[in-house]
Amino acid sequence: MADTAGWLSKAHLDLRSAEHALTAPEPLREDAVFHCQQAVEKAMKALLTWHDVPFRRTHSLEELGQQCLPIDATLQSIVDEAAPLSQYAWQFRYPGETDPPTQQDTDDALRIARAVLAAVLARVPPSVRPKAG
Repeated sequence: MADTAGWLSKAHLDLRSAEHALTAPEPLREDAVFHCQQAVEKAMKALLTWHDVPFRRTHSLEELGQQCLPIDATLQSIVDEAAPLSQYAWQFRYPGETDPPTQQDTDDALRIARAVLAAVLARVPPSVRPKAG
């Protein structure tokens, strides 16, 4: 229970960080999409932890999502939608030639992160869900 609650707490913090990054006078979209990816990753790891499914250290949402599907096949569409967010784990974290995320990219990442976290929270008992606030 404690491990699942820990993953969910961190996922919730990442989602809050993404939302907060967008309140800056010049929105920090690169940070926001990174935290969206992290929220999804940690939510998926929480679901796997709750069901005692081991996972390797990875940022691949496709890999983690595929491990979640035997637990609940109805997650297929959200896993498919979330998989492309994997690139945000690294794309804007290091120097290099890359275009920043657009407003649409950021809006989509935030919508997906919220949906994944909500889907996972609906599949675990209330006792492991983060407290509101």
